[in-house]
Amino acid sequence: MAASKPRLKLPEQAAAAGDVIEIKALITHVMETGNRKTADGQPIPRNIIHTFRAEYDGKPVFTAEFGPSISANPYISFYLKVPGPGELRVTWIDDEGGETIERYPIAVG
Repeated sequence: MAASKPRLKLPEQAAAAGDVIEIKALITHVMETGNRKTADGQPIPRNIIHTFRAEYDGKPVFTAEFGPSISANPYISFYLKVPGPGELRVTWIDDEGGETIERYPIAVG
């Protein structure tokens, strides 16, 4: 199951280059640990979002790797020192190969 559309909250504009902004992300995903079984006793395969990446104009600014103890629908918050106008790109990948990529322009000034 691929993750649904990301829910990110961030300002569309930074007041000036060098400003620090907060980025909040909510990932809607069941995060199946692989420890549960179906009603007939069959194991449910693990499927978690294992990697979250954020890049600003192609340069990595934040990375997180998750394990099976992560909650369903995880919430992530991080800060970014905006070097100038550009594009924030966020990516998350789950165990089934589902990859979600979203892009957010950020203006300065």
